[in-house]
Amino acid sequence: MIKFNKENVLLLYKYIIESTGGVFGIRDETLLESAIEAPYQTFDGNELFPSKLEKAAKLGYGLISNHPFVDGNKRIGFYIMLTFLEVNGIYIKFSNEEIQEIAYSIAAGSLSYKELLDILTNKRK
Repeated sequence: MIKFNKENVLLLYKYIIESTGGVFGIRDETLLESAIEAPYQTFDGNELFPSKLEKAAKLGYGLISNHPFVDGNKRIGFYIMLTFLEVNGIYIKFSNEEIQEIAYSIAAGSLSYKELLDILTNKRK
């Protein structure tokens, strides 16, 4: 499994901001690191998010809900989530409307991590 680190995320974040507009900047370094590291957490030697879908959902959800960047949190969160899946051999398609609805719902706190994981699981079928 290909693991994303802070360097990967910042490189893709820069690309998103340059491509779609906005202000590049980190608002909170700790929240950024937390969002990036959360998918790889373990407890008593066991992964808390063992599958690729769980890791992707946790990564995307964390980047959107933690709001670590000055601008583009929803865009980068969704983009990183889908890119993580693709580089790990899972291809899921979303319409622009679905992306907006899901990302805004996460940012507003009305869509949970579990609900996002369910969406990814159902879209993969």
